[in-house]
Amino acid sequence: MLRKKTNGVARRSRDESVLSRVASTSIDRRGFLRGSGLAVGGLAALTATGGTVRRAGAQAATAGKVKNIKSVCTHCSVGCTVIAEVENGVWIGQEPGWDSPFNLGAHCAKGASVRSHAQGERRLKYPMKLVNGEWTRLSWDTAIDEIGDGMMKMREESGPDSVYWLGSAKHSNEQAYLFRKFAGYWGTNNVDHQARICHSTTVAGVANTWGYGAMTNSYNDIHNSKAIFIIGGNPAEAHPVSLLHILRAKEQNNAPLIVCDPRFTRTAAHADEYVRFRPGSDVALIWGLLWHIFENGWEDKEFIRTRVWGMDQIKEEVSKWTPEEVERVTGVPGSQMRRVARTMVNNRPGTVIWCMGGTQHTTGNNNTRAYCVLQLALGNMGTSGGGTNIFRGHDNVQGATDLGVLSHTLPGYYGLAMGSWAHWARVWEEDLDWLKGRFATIKGADGKDKNLITETGIPVSRWIDGVLEDVENMDQDTNVRAMVLWGHAPNSQTRMVEMKTAMEKLDMLVVVDPYPTVSAVLSDRKDGVYLLPASTQFETYGSVTASNRSLQWRDKVVEPLFESLPDHTILAKFAKKFGWADRFFRNIALDGDEPVVEDITREFNRGMWTVGYTGQSPERMKLHMANQHTFDRTTLQAIGGPADGDYYGLPWPCWGTPELGHPGTPNLYDMSKRVSEGGLTFRARFGVERNGDNLLAEGVYSLGSEIQDGYPEFTYAMLKELGWHTDLTDVERAEIARAGGIPEFQKGQEEVGEAGMSPFPSDFDDKVAKVNWKIDLSGGIQRVAIKHECAPFGNAKARAVVWTFPDPIPLHREPLYTNRRDLVEDYPTYEDRKFYRLPTLYATIQKQDFSKDYPMILTSGRLVEYEGGGDESRSNPWLAELQQDMFVEINPRDANNLGVRDGQQVWLEGPEGGKVKVMAMVTERVGSGVAFMPFHFGGQFQGEDQRHKYPKGADPYVLGESSNTAQTYGYDSVTQMQETKATLCKIWSA
Repeated sequence: MLRKKTNGVARRSRDESVLSRVASTSIDRRGFLRGSGLAVGGLAALTATGGTVRRAGAQAATAGKVKNIKSVCTHCSVGCTVIAEVENGVWIGQEPGWDSPFNLGAHCAKGASVRSHAQGERRLKYPMKLVNGEWTRLSWDTAIDEIGDGMMKMREESGPDSVYWLGSAKHSNEQAYLFRKFAGYWGTNNVDHQARICHSTTVAGVANTWGYGAMTNSYNDIHNSKAIFIIGGNPAEAHPVSLLHILRAKEQNNAPLIVCDPRFTRTAAHADEYVRFRPGSDVALIWGLLWHIFENGWEDKEFIRTRVWGMDQIKEEVSKWTPEEVERVTGVPGSQMRRVARTMVNNRPGTVIWCMGGTQHTTGNNNTRAYCVLQLALGNMGTSGGGTNIFRGHDNVQGATDLGVLSHTLPGYYGLAMGSWAHWARVWEEDLDWLKGRFATIKGADGKDKNLITETGIPVSRWIDGVLEDVENMDQDTNVRAMVLWGHAPNSQTRMVEMKTAMEKLDMLVVVDPYPTVSAVLSDRKDGVYLLPASTQFETYGSVTASNRSLQWRDKVVEPLFESLPDHTILAKFAKKFGWADRFFRNIALDGDEPVVEDITREFNRGMWTVGYTGQSPERMKLHMANQHTFDRTTLQAIGGPADGDYYGLPWPCWGTPELGHPGTPNLYDMSKRVSEGGLTFRARFGVERNGDNLLAEGVYSLGSEIQDGYPEFTYAMLKELGWHTDLTDVERAEIARAGGIPEFQKGQEEVGEAGMSPFPSDFDDKVAKVNWKIDLSGGIQRVAIKHECAPFGNAKARAVVWTFPDPIPLHREPLYTNRRDLVEDYPTYEDRKFYRLPTLYATIQKQDFSKDYPMILTSGRLVEYEGGGDESRSNPWLAELQQDMFVEINPRDANNLGVRDGQQVWLEGPEGGKVKVMAMVTERVGSGVAFMPFHFGGQFQGEDQRHKYPKGADPYVLGESSNTAQTYGYDSVTQMQETKATLCKIWSA
């Protein structure tokens, strides 16, 4: 918290605090816990009739029975259980989940106040439309008709890519899956969500190193770590409950905690070693550590020989990063680098943890791959206490990514090739040609027609360019005309000055959210904006995936408040409006307008073989939630009870069908366990050979494997060669025949395996030879591979060099906006290039020297009190009381040179002209020459208060400037991740 003030909200009395205005009571710690729902007796929210917040009527009742309902916190990715106390349909209190192995009875400030998030009086209460600058109330039917008619008209005039469907990390797994399927039926890959701007570089870098782009171990497994290395992450504020697990390792193992960050954070306050380095120099820092490791022969040579490809090329690059050069680029002395390297070497296994401080760079994928290479060199992968523990920032950003709410994949990370679409068409029992016909066709560079069904869409980081860019420069034949911001805060994105322009150019802006978000007020539009009130996740039910890949089932706490509707119900209304609901829901029952969530789960279970989202049936997930107390707090494995042997939440991959009973995979790539019991190898997804080098593991394999060496991914032909194809059942063979396109088997799913089915043709083996484990809907190929204790995806080496990326070996490149002009010649950025349908600038920007006018480095990050764009948390009275001012942290030396005093209002401007008026916090948290701002604020824009633009009663308690108004252009070379951690700025007194 910056400081506790009671006069920070516009248009309010200066002598009242936020909470006293809301609850007319003073507040202390006990009062906060009680009022925010940690004990019965807190404040209930406004009813739909309006008025001030008051105590719920149900609290006075004694006859009603209080029900305890389990849900999951809707903020960060730890996955904390919330026990909601509900009486007569009213949520009257909450407790943390004491049985949960994740939060162990703990909550952070945000988790402790989620009841007020769900029942907040500042929520949208009914559909609204902006008419002549005034918000007017609509019915749901009118809203869907008007929006639907407008979109269909645009589709007819400009094609399906004229509408951008932006999804959310706040969706449940089922809603996320339905959203990506919806975009496909609409006919566009212009669909994305928050992962693009938080961890897309993680997914790309990690998946292309060893197979899967996710946290390899778990929060709980950190208990076994002998060293903890955190870079570009501040879990004490971003994921506070995770500190339970980090500090346990620190205390019980005497594990040294190393924190590398440009800013001395609350996490750094716990560190044994704090390393302050220059923003944007992560690769140089890691190579500096590896220089000492390789120089002294401290690497795990046997692990590298048997399980890693390309480390010799890494050594060549690392040899250039002498202690002197590392200090020149990062600012870290060689003596500290050697000390940190020795600490990691002498305390194995150690874990590496990173967050957005490492990902949000033009070289974000280089950073994440460098972190991975460090762990490979130390032999810290595939072992308990090791791994890369990547902390995700939203409650279901992991699940929404897995379920494919992305512009470049389908659910389960299936790509956009026609084979992937064919797979999902079989899951949906849809006509593939009909699906293909939904997409636009354009002329390719070769003059031939190109259907955009197989082309990556525009990422959310660039949607404003989809609106503003000259269509002649784009790989689609239309600009974006309608933007659907569904559960997304626009102030979490950079270039907000241009975003305002883009919003004003749109024909239609649709916001679907429990709260209006900055989308409602950023532009100066007078018409064409719709606000649709979505229910919170506490008013619906379904599964959510924590950062460690465990799935948890949320039960519905209360019925939707006001006129809000669950996201999947709103999707169903649109599908009906667009005329293809019958096709869309052919395997999903509707309860009135609401799709049955369990049916959605079972549908994605049928298709997501790649990452093992196939074994977690609703029944198994509900069983785990009901028996949390039976799971070990460190291993996450159930000790007896109805889920005996399972790992909590069935962390993916949970192979095969639910009937197979796979326990889930607690730690990825751990060969000390049988595959059937949660063990794994590195994934063979990059081929078997590269330039004559073997890419498969050498002489190592998972416990009990009948193939005692490396091997490729499983296909039917491989089963045949091994003689294991006879283990397949006739039903499995029939489904494999369908995947192989044998005409006699192209029947409905219900007919497969029934009596009277066509006999298997004599050339069956040849026709289905190429069918692999990822497209076999029966799961038979997976089942047989696991029966012989082999990983369905093969047994390969991790690759330290990714030859398909712009920088196969991770390189340090200076940020586009750098004040170290002496380094640009040695470490230049990329040449301008075009990808994701849009031209992307690199060298054009970096060649210009902005550092004389904008001398300070600007970086950004999180606060413990707020989350994401902050619309929900700044609308929560308990959290609003804790932090009422947007601010910038400035080092005392810089402040004195600028003539700025602590608490003073200052202007901060970025080199693209966006500027913000904020409070100065003079502190040594940041080094000289660096400024830090949190990114959770909105509702003020370049010095102007926008409170009057919100719908009446829906303005957040706390407003502030968005740091992203001053943030600048810059995108990762692989994923288009925005750069928010290393730009420039200037500051002066307001």
